[in-house]
Order: sequence, then structure tokens, then C-alpha cells
Amino acid sequence: MTAEAHRHGPEELCEAGLDLYARALREGHVSSHEATAAPCLVDNGMLHPTIEDLSRLEPVPPTVALQRLLRSSEERIVGERRRGQRLADAFEPLMRLEGTAAASKDAPPLRLLSSKKRAGQAIAEAMAEGREQLLAIQPHDGLITGPFHYHEAAMERDQAFLDGGGRVRALYQHTVRHAPLIIGRYERLTGDVEARTLDEVTDRLIIVDRTVAFIPASADRSLALEVRHPALIAYFINTFDRLWHLATPMHPQAVRQPTLNGITPRQRAIAALLIEGHTDADIADRLGMNVRTARVHIAKLAATLGSESRAQLGYLIGQSGILTTEART
Repeated sequence: MTAEAHRHGPEELCEAGLDLYARALREGHVSSHEATAAPCLVDNGMLHPTIEDLSRLEPVPPTVALQRLLRSSEERIVGERRRGQRLADAFEPLMRLEGTAAASKDAPPLRLLSSKKRAGQAIAEAMAEGREQLLAIQPHDGLITGPFHYHEAAMERDQAFLDGGGRVRALYQHTVRHAPLIIGRYERLTGDVEARTLDEVTDRLIIVDRTVAFIPASADRSLALEVRHPALIAYFINTFDRLWHLATPMHPQAVRQPTLNGITPRQRAIAALLIEGHTDADIADRLGMNVRTARVHIAKLAATLGSESRAQLGYLIGQSGILTTEART
């Protein structure tokens, strides 16, 4: 089949792709040569090469494939919604003329912020009025890959909040524990500020003084949602507190994560996702690393456990006991 004849939407599947994917599920694999007839399967991540043989392609579970395709559709819908927001953007500056006090008193429980710039302004305004605490969950995006640079306005905003008597608590993924950008940030900030890390975190969340929260409203984070509903704020704080107590301290006093029987904490996290059927790309995204690094860790894990194939690796992970409650403590 030619590339011209094979063209279709990114979240669609052609008949050739469905037939090949079904055969891969039945037989456990297909060859990379056979996949040339349906390149959409590789492009969508429904087929991926094995560790031991790059010419051998294995299928991801249908539930994982479906979730990825649905996510692509949701991103397209968000793009359409963004275009419809342009008219609201024109009126937002006019509504701000009502005055800060009136706007604060009559602020809606939910407000869509139509750009990263507007979201940054809203966060800065909330922190300028805040006096108690800032809770933040920060995924890895832009934190572990260069070029590294500080947003001086954000640093000044955060330091001003600390200087005013506020406290800052931030959650990251374990992969940023040695990131230059994060290390430099906490070397510069002074005051009541703490940071902890987890294998995985939720999407970005900022809560100021238990009164207002900010969360992404689109997959590319170009839209944000300002939340002032008390029930939602309480829910977000409860979620943060639970994650905070499970997290490993990073600043001001770092706690080293233990290695068990030659398996590092990062490899244990990867093992947990492997046996759930996640692809290398999914694992890298959830743990905050690039795909190449994830594959290096998978290869090291396989070598440590003596695995010669991905299927055997899943079995050996289960037999090793590295994911039991005792192994995590």
C-alpha cells in the first residue's frame, strides 16, 4: 500500500491497520517489514519494537491503545474550544475594569484563562494577595531538559510571597531531584519553603491560601482554569496532603531513596508500569524522563533480573517481589 493511499486522520484506523493489529494480538508480534503496510500502527504507538530484536514489533494492550487515540481526539476538541474563546478574550479586560475588590468579592467559582500569559498574571495576583501558603504540584515539563533558564519574575514573585510570611510546599517527580534548574531555584529561595518528590505526580496544580487554585484546561496547557469553589479547593488540598505524606523530602534536607537487591527506586517504578502493560513512551512521560533514558533503565532492570525478553521480564518482576509492600518500605 502506498503512503498516498494510506493517508487518514491521526486518531483513525484503516482496515489494513486493524487487520495487522488483530494478528499481532493473536500471535504476540509481527515483523517491522509487515508493519510497512500500516505505518499508522507504529505512528500511534500501537506496535513497538522489543528490547532484544528491533525488527520484531509487539502490540500494546487494546485498552492502552484506545486511551491514546481518545486523548488525541480530546486535544482536537480543545483546539476548537480555544477558537471559540477569542470573543471572551476581548471582553475580559473590560470586566477587569470593575475593580479588584469587586472582582474578588464576586469572582465566579470557575474562570477560564485563555493563555499562559493570562494564567501567569492571575497566579501573580493571587500570590500578591496571599499571606499563608502556596501548595504546588509541578510535573517534569521543561525541568529536566535544557536549555535551563530562570523566570526571574516568577522567582521574585515567590520570594516576595515568602518574605511576606507565606510558606511554600512543592511536589515534583523523582527525576528532577538532580535537575540544575530545580537545585538552583531552591538555593536562591529563602524562607519557609520545602520540596518533596514522588515517582509520579498529577498534572500541574497551584493552590493559594486555601481560596483559589489553578489547573490546566487543555492538554498543551495553553488554557488554565481558575477555581474558587470551596468544595473543589478542599478536594485539591486533600489530594495534595495525601501525596505530600507519601513523598520523599528533597529540600531543605534531602532523604536518599534506598536501593533494594540491586534494584533502584526508579527501576521499581518502571517495573510497576511495565507489568501494567504501558509502552516505553508512556512510562517515560509518567515518570518524567525521555524515552531513551526509560529504555536504558528497562535494559538494566532486565539484566539485573536475568530476563531475555520483555514477556519474561514481566514474569520475573512478579516473581522477584520487588513490588511488594515490604520492598517499598
